[in-house]
Amino acid sequence: MGSFFIEFRDPLFSVIIFFVIIFMITFFSYWWSKYKRSEDTKYLDRFLKQFNTLPTQSELKVLISKGELSEKSWLLLAHSYSKDGEFEKSIEIYTEMLNVGSYENKKEIMFLLGKTYFKAGFLERSKQIFLEILRVNPRTPQALSYLLLVYEYMRDYKAALEVLEPLDELEKDISLDTTYLKLMEILNSMEFSQDQKALKILEIYKASHQMVYLVYEYLFRVNPSLAWSNFDSSKGELVADILWNLELKDLNLDIISNNGFLRELYSAKGYINLAQSSAIFEFDVLIKLKNRANATLSFEYICANCKQVYPFAFNRCAACHSIDTARVEWSLSKDYNRDFSEENNSFQ
Repeated sequence: MGSFFIEFRDPLFSVIIFFVIIFMITFFSYWWSKYKRSEDTKYLDRFLKQFNTLPTQSELKVLISKGELSEKSWLLLAHSYSKDGEFEKSIEIYTEMLNVGSYENKKEIMFLLGKTYFKAGFLERSKQIFLEILRVNPRTPQALSYLLLVYEYMRDYKAALEVLEPLDELEKDISLDTTYLKLMEILNSMEFSQDQKALKILEIYKASHQMVYLVYEYLFRVNPSLAWSNFDSSKGELVADILWNLELKDLNLDIISNNGFLRELYSAKGYINLAQSSAIFEFDVLIKLKNRANATLSFEYICANCKQVYPFAFNRCAACHSIDTARVEWSLSKDYNRDFSEENNSFQ
């Protein structure tokens, strides 16, 4: 018996007991939190089953006014609907939350409602929401940014440029937005001819050196000679798809022969024979093939900001709304146009 009390007073025994207690507390805490999460998930699933079909406006008002779910839960539900493209349900929830009038973060709910209207394509309603937010809280950069997007999508570039003034006062960098909107205003104007538009956007580009793709896409399309005479060869990779799709008659061989990237690109295209190889794999393969295989380049466009991939060129990313972040990526593919032309020739 005496030996037992000696072991009980042993410091090592106390340390063991201490760690056993910690282990038991940790073990039970882990399983209790897991159980609670499971119960919360089951409750939310049961609740969501009520919304397989959208409740009527009166039913939704009753559900929200009861207060059985917190504001955060309703916002989460509305966000979930919006993410799945069910904008009608999301808009109904936000609208009823505002009508009930018992929620503290009304400005945030209004912003989310305006954002959902924008995603759903209801631009006029979205505009009115953001204008109301700014009437009460003029210094709200998020609302200003979305109002700018609304005006841009409505092609009201003058109003969009006016929105940049308060953003500038809030010390936001608006230089790129200003250049982009001025270019879009010119390109969508009915007052100028194509040649006048080309000269005006070229003037803006020389002053800012921004929006390379937008500027040269238009210049090469309407006036290739003007584009080549003002072409910055260091920007060749940014507009590789535009250059690749030019016709032979629109090339400037003097400029091409003095630039390594352009020599390799048009040698790969088969227009010229000024490069025997290339450090770019796709170019090198096409140069070596010398039109003996039915191959060409295909292009896709990646947003440098959010990494979203698109099959078409863009000036403003549809996902993150950033400007001038498109980066051209090329790969080898079958030349379907060549197949088509060969089939046509076979019937002649």
